[in-house]
Amino acid sequence: MKASTVLVSSMCLSDLSSREKHELFFNETYTRVNIEHDRKVKDMKFLSLFNKPLLKTKIKSAQVNKQEMIIGYFLAPFLALISNAIFGSYLNRYYSDIIGWTDATKFGVFSALLPMLSVILVIAGNVLIGRLIDKTKTPAGKARPYLILAAPLLIITMALLFSNPINSSPTIQMIWIAISYNLYYALAYPIYYASHSAMVGLSTRDSSKRGLLSTMSNASAVAAVGIGASMIVPFFMMSFLFAESTPGVLDVAQSFANWRILMIALCAITFLAVLAEYFFTRERITEEITHEEHLKAEKISTKQQIKACVSNKYWWIIILYFLLFQMGGLVKNGSMVYYSRWMFDSVTDEASAGQVMALIGLIGGIPTAIGMLLAWPIANKLGKRKAIYLGLIISVIGGAVSFINVNSVLIVSIGIVLKGIGSIPAMYVTLALLSDVLDHMEAKNKFRSDGFTMAIYGSIMVGLLGLGNGLINALLSATGYDPLATTQSAGVQMVLVICFLGLELVLYAVIVILFQFMNVEKHLKKDQETIKAYQKQKVLASGGEWIDPEERLKMEQEAEEEEL
Repeated sequence: MKASTVLVSSMCLSDLSSREKHELFFNETYTRVNIEHDRKVKDMKFLSLFNKPLLKTKIKSAQVNKQEMIIGYFLAPFLALISNAIFGSYLNRYYSDIIGWTDATKFGVFSALLPMLSVILVIAGNVLIGRLIDKTKTPAGKARPYLILAAPLLIITMALLFSNPINSSPTIQMIWIAISYNLYYALAYPIYYASHSAMVGLSTRDSSKRGLLSTMSNASAVAAVGIGASMIVPFFMMSFLFAESTPGVLDVAQSFANWRILMIALCAITFLAVLAEYFFTRERITEEITHEEHLKAEKISTKQQIKACVSNKYWWIIILYFLLFQMGGLVKNGSMVYYSRWMFDSVTDEASAGQVMALIGLIGGIPTAIGMLLAWPIANKLGKRKAIYLGLIISVIGGAVSFINVNSVLIVSIGIVLKGIGSIPAMYVTLALLSDVLDHMEAKNKFRSDGFTMAIYGSIMVGLLGLGNGLINALLSATGYDPLATTQSAGVQMVLVICFLGLELVLYAVIVILFQFMNVEKHLKKDQETIKAYQKQKVLASGGEWIDPEERLKMEQEAEEEEL
């Protein structure tokens, strides 16, 4: 359809029936917007594919429904995130024990420098995808289309991670690791994670529904770590992935082969799960803009986005929260496999280490599993800020119990459970709080800052893995870690106590101080009224016909139901 035809049809909008308006919104308006948009973004022609019925969302309801919550925000992301959760807990040990990259005589300081230096590329990748999300205007939304792109990229880069030529020279191995590591963490995973993370904030303005989606989305990530990385692998696969030729002696060749088998299974699961997440989600907030008659998409520069974000105190607080919370969690998770193998008196080999790690994962997972049911009711009653604030105080006090005896599975587990109970609100409702911050900035600046914000968020969630592993590797190398030893030195043991038990508690205490100033929720009602009023003003000023977003969504749903 030509642009002139679209404009003529738009001029006659007032003479159309509700069904015809709906068809116009889904066909002509998108065509007009895409024509204007493609003139500015020539390298994004593939987005026109999302006009095809084959790629339309399976979610037709005007409001968030159970199918969307269960499949789109929990089950599909849970399966999609399992692979990365396993990498977060075991990839570093795969590199150190099987590839041997903590061997200073073979790889030098490579194991410490690569993850840290790669953070630069990870940040660049996340900024790029964040900017692309901001520029994207399709019937599928602005973040969801990148899930389709992420699906094949993830499986290709995951395969490369575990295809290292271990019989080649250290130089070739280091080049392979550097390229495959950055293709995954600086390209493929940021494309998935930025679009996945943006969905809660773009799904709805309904605070209650948003809170439920935040709970489900965060629960999927927690479950991926708790079930996939902390239970399934230790219980059933530890002695498979770290095979021993004789008790206590690692079989490097067999372990390498076994990891490749796991990689094939993870590739298949991840690919199907990412596609399922695409088809069972919907961006209702994005549709408020792309469906408005005569409402032209404004190009917001990166400079404008940065200025809007860095000038807002709530944005700084929520970003610092994610930075501190994620850093503590990643260092803890990355060191857990080492701690379970070398710190407990009852552990003597890989099999017993796997059993203990699985036990800790199971025990620690109990409060987080129950928390999925309790997090939003607690936050709804106390407020998101207060629930997180009080919960982390409990975590700091409860987690300190582990230091009574750091070599006792029982004592350490008690401390982990108490820490887990307190961290329930922080685990589940922070994406809803981030969405409140984005709404507040939209009301103030008259444009959304999802792209830049999710770029920073993604950089933190992905990039800190490299910093965390680099820190662990540097400390282990400096204190003489030896994967073939029967016991580790006192220096190594001290490093593991700090990484697994201590750092997270210190960072939680800092968050408690920060959250005394996080009162964005008091602005929520006024912010949403301001946003709607501005949208209405823009439509009427341009000669368009204003339809309340909620009413329009209902109209679209009715039209969809008539077609069935």
